[in-house]
Amino acid sequence: MTSLTSALRHMAQAVAASMMALMFLTFILQITVRYSARLEWLPARFPLLEPSLYGWTLEFCLLLWVWLIFWGNAFVVRDRDHVTFDIIFLNVRPALRRWFIIISGLTISIGLIASIEPTLAKFHILRLKKTATLSSILGDWIRMRDIYSIYILFLIAVSLRYAWAVYRAIRYGVEEPARDPRA
Repeated sequence: MTSLTSALRHMAQAVAASMMALMFLTFILQITVRYSARLEWLPARFPLLEPSLYGWTLEFCLLLWVWLIFWGNAFVVRDRDHVTFDIIFLNVRPALRRWFIIISGLTISIGLIASIEPTLAKFHILRLKKTATLSSILGDWIRMRDIYSIYILFLIAVSLRYAWAVYRAIRYGVEEPARDPRA
């Protein structure tokens, strides 16, 4: 099970890294086209550098950014990587800490799962809306619903993560937090 979890984590990190690399390359393409646009002779000689062909790059970077944020927070960022306000949590008995995990985990998990249906209802209208410029490279099939569909996956993954934390707290309790020896 640990090797499967490790392989899935590495795959999720690879997907996030690929999105970051693709966003960076698109950004470099934007810069190249922007500064070569001042040279009228360049697009005449190399039609591939015609600036009007690259309106899609901004929307593509925004698409990658949305996917990177929700993908990363659903599958890559660990709980210990988040900023937490845990002054009270760290200074109570483990039994009370366990209840904090159970109550907050259930609240977050139920809240995220409950928000899936209203979100899907809003997505219903997005199936009609096309992207402004991405259809020039991806075709007419891509809709705004497709771009924001990662949010549903985010809701499911994070709610399952908190449900798993609740299960572990019920089943195994909580371990003592590591104290900083310098404190």
